[in-house]
Amino acid sequence: MKRAHRFIRRAVTTSIALAALATQAATAADAVRFNLAWLPQGSTSGVLIAVAKGYYTEAGLDVSVTRGYGGQRTVNEVDQGLFEFGYGDPISVMLNRAQGGKTVMVGAINTRWPGALCYVDKPGRKIKTIADLKGLVIGGGAASPLHNVIPAWLQANGLPADYVKLLRLDPAVINTAFLDGSIDLAECWEGANKPVLEKMAQKNDMKIGVLRYRDFNLNLYGNGIVTSEKLIAAKPEVVKRFMQATYRGYEFQSKNPQEAVALVASQQKLIDRTVLRQQIEETTVLMQAPEATGKKPGWMQEERMQSTVDFVHKAFNVTTSVKPSDIYTNRFVD
Repeated sequence: MKRAHRFIRRAVTTSIALAALATQAATAADAVRFNLAWLPQGSTSGVLIAVAKGYYTEAGLDVSVTRGYGGQRTVNEVDQGLFEFGYGDPISVMLNRAQGGKTVMVGAINTRWPGALCYVDKPGRKIKTIADLKGLVIGGGAASPLHNVIPAWLQANGLPADYVKLLRLDPAVINTAFLDGSIDLAECWEGANKPVLEKMAQKNDMKIGVLRYRDFNLNLYGNGIVTSEKLIAAKPEVVKRFMQATYRGYEFQSKNPQEAVALVASQQKLIDRTVLRQQIEETTVLMQAPEATGKKPGWMQEERMQSTVDFVHKAFNVTTSVKPSDIYTNRFVD
């Protein structure tokens, strides 16, 4: 009987110890806050997929996702420590650093600039090249990089900066102004609002045409994952685990777009599934870079980042010395 009691005591003690270890493991997950830079959409749904599939949990991370209010604000909030990671672009990172910030891009999502100019395809008006834009009115959000990018882009193609007329608009009215003809072209982003515009146009029996900046001498990296030098220095293993789990999410959605749509829609009840599917497909294409063949997802080429830095220095009149090595690292995607 005594032997039986000893066995029971040992079993209970072992169970308690295992339960304590399990509790410690559960509470040991590193809390991570991620800023989407905008509403949930295909360009950032890889993060939502990683949450839904449990990839972050497997990596020992407790990730919370928050909508954002634009790329520059997102990057600045990451710099301020309000978020560990955010969805941002090298322009925003460079402007942040020019003002004394310490943000870093740690992986690419859009390996090419996702921005474009959308227009309504009308009889008798074809916009096939940048030269066809002469005198047209282009609308963009008040804080959009479009107002700096387009003049420099025009000049890079041998055209004067005033070749088009730029209007600063409230983002809430851009789509309406575009569809009612108040502006000739609107900024649109693959993986984001381009599919939204196309669906709105279709409902109005219109067809949308697209002129992509990258097809005319704009060799910039687009959005990716941004963090801070502070987090990299303090918790490099958290950055590594977050990046690995995040790219698992993007890999899943690229291979299983329909299932990815269902997973995101289960979290975001009001999301348009058709639009989301197109956003995911466009993002999958943008993630593929010929120069990154044989490299892991998110890898960035130094020469192209140099081209990005050179363009931003000119377009945004950045006088502070900012080098490519200041704004990105491949340390966590190699």
